[in-house]
Amino acid sequence: MTMSSSVYPAGSPAPVQSPDPAPEPRPRREHRYDIDLIRLICSSGVILSHTGGALLTAAGREASNGPGVYWVGLVADSIGRFAVPLYFTIAGWAVLVGAPVRDGRQLWQRIVRIVVPLGVWTLLYIAWGRLRDTNDGPASRLALDALFASVRPAYHLWYLYAYVPVIIVLAFATLVKSGKRPWGLGTALLVVAAAPTLFGDIAQITGHDLPRFGWSFVPYQLVYAAMGALLYARPAGAFGRRNLWWLLPAGVLLAGVVAYQHGVHYAIPNANILVALFSAGVLVSLHRVRIPERLRPVLTRLAGAAFGAYMIHVLVQETLTDALVDPGLSLPVAAALVIGVSAATVALSFGAALLWDRLGLKRLLG
Repeated sequence: MTMSSSVYPAGSPAPVQSPDPAPEPRPRREHRYDIDLIRLICSSGVILSHTGGALLTAAGREASNGPGVYWVGLVADSIGRFAVPLYFTIAGWAVLVGAPVRDGRQLWQRIVRIVVPLGVWTLLYIAWGRLRDTNDGPASRLALDALFASVRPAYHLWYLYAYVPVIIVLAFATLVKSGKRPWGLGTALLVVAAAPTLFGDIAQITGHDLPRFGWSFVPYQLVYAAMGALLYARPAGAFGRRNLWWLLPAGVLLAGVVAYQHGVHYAIPNANILVALFSAGVLVSLHRVRIPERLRPVLTRLAGAAFGAYMIHVLVQETLTDALVDPGLSLPVAAALVIGVSAATVALSFGAALLWDRLGLKRLLG
């Protein structure tokens, strides 16, 4: 007669059963303070570029209309040309490496945190333009167009209409590779792909003036995002022990950007090879740069306010440049003006973003 595995002879100790192994804790994600720094530098770069653009506009984009204002504006605008490409690199790193999404629901939550401030700020810029009498159409029409990616009068918000589709396609590919079935994201991508042609066909057939559908991305944005995931993931020292030396070739490329914008075409496309290499030089020079511990809390807090500062900065910057810029300014005065307006815009924009974060308005205002 055989004994059951749960019955033991008298006097024999029952074997000790080992408990089920505890699940391994998730590895703690490394906080990349160098990427926080790059986000802040990108925010400042965008503000500097837009301030330079205001000077170029005042000079009619012609050196003969005010050489001091024109050249200072052109250089300032060119210096900030690395910012948008690096914004896309950060987006790619976040979605693919830094904080990859676990499922479609989590990604939709991220998208909501972008789209809600986008809608709020679109309405605020439309109201601001109406107050200043600078809108180029009725406020109701501008608001309707904005649903489909018109950026009047908030031209800088174009980035978000591309950013959202980019992170959707990256997250979709990542989830499919991991065995998930994100049908909702796939449907969103089909809409992004088909809607521009569909809107055009409907307008052609019906004769109605439909808004332009602009929720889309172009290849360079996806390439920057993918390359960002690759470059940021490289270990410390991958680009040499003294990263800042990469600013030297970046400076040469910056001169090329200035020459291109002056002699070939303004504004230089973000996909231009000069912009791509210039941006790469800035990225590599700051890659895994060590941030002193005493500065890390402040840096993290400011980086968290960068999105809100981006949303409001055009309102601040245009208010200042409209009041102060004149095409007759000399080169030294124009240079001092660009520095002063850019610094004031950075301070006021980040200050406002930190304030509404403290007031609990971050979800609405970014």
